[in-house]
Amino acid sequence: MTASHSASPKTLERDIEVAPGDWQAQEFYYLMTAMVIPRPIGWISTISAKGVSNVAPYSYFNMMGNDPPYVAFASTGIKDTLANLREVPQFVANIVTMHVLEEMNFTAADFPRDESEFGWAGLTAAPSAKVKPFRVLEARAHIECEVKQIITDHNTNIVLGRIVHVHVDKSVWKDGRIDPKLLDPVCRLSGSGYATLGEVVNVARPFWKDVKSTQGKQAMPKAVKR
Repeated sequence: MTASHSASPKTLERDIEVAPGDWQAQEFYYLMTAMVIPRPIGWISTISAKGVSNVAPYSYFNMMGNDPPYVAFASTGIKDTLANLREVPQFVANIVTMHVLEEMNFTAADFPRDESEFGWAGLTAAPSAKVKPFRVLEARAHIECEVKQIITDHNTNIVLGRIVHVHVDKSVWKDGRIDPKLLDPVCRLSGSGYATLGEVVNVARPFWKDVKSTQGKQAMPKAVKR
């Protein structure tokens, strides 16, 4: 199928059909980052072989399984984070919440590799439990990981990290779980846009026995606001 538009249109009179390579790379990037939203942010802290700590945000970030548990994040190009991981293959995914939004954004600047973002952003480098990189003390949850694989395809580098330890601040715990409203995570949009979590709804998972017994849609669970 050929592209429906030769470039990103200002207005639409028909649906978009497009593949990577049909548009300029930046236009396709804007399309994808506006489509896959909201995204969590992994504030990835690493350490170099010389002992310089680094922390930088990645919104290409999420869980990638639970048995065993993994997280993954992607770096476009060889940034300090990736260079550090090739020397010390461990990292901490610090979960970004609204109270550290500005500090997180500040650490996205292009600091030289021999400068630690911790100091410049006024962040506290706290010792981790099982890995060498420090965690961001101001964050409310931390996932310590060991690198299992780095997948490189042209300019995309996907880091797979096996989880070895988790820390959760007591302030976000309620009724036996992390409460999403207390955690207050930052939701990444496109460009310089961010959002709060907003309204939370619960929808029970359906079971085939119920679907079959009602012959279909009557068994569809209803969304319940929290």
